[in-house]
Amino acid sequence: MKKAITIGIFLISTLISYAQTDTSKVEQYCQVIVTPRLLSKKVTIDVDFGEKKSFWVDTRLTTDAGELRKFNTVIDALNYMGMAGWTFINAYPVRMGEIDIYHFAFKKLIPKSDLQK
Repeated sequence: MKKAITIGIFLISTLISYAQTDTSKVEQYCQVIVTPRLLSKKVTIDVDFGEKKSFWVDTRLTTDAGELRKFNTVIDALNYMGMAGWTFINAYPVRMGEIDIYHFAFKKLIPKSDLQK
């Protein structure tokens, strides 16, 4: 009889403690901004994930080793975004005087559980 009660309590507790995880995904967007450097053929590449910018917090991309992630060319940056799972949406230039600043928009499906609140 004790075995039956113990098994019954065990089965009821496993049914009660069953939790469902949220597997839904949300589209997140980012933007790669390419700006030419003054008096140089090189460009500055900035990746905007929509995070809050602060003078005191460094939000630049880093490698797994914690070093600053540098891109050789615009194509290198676009390839990096593709390998990270981002999907290209659109590209457009913005003219600022005599300088063209190029914007590349990307999107990615991210599980809701991975989003920071």
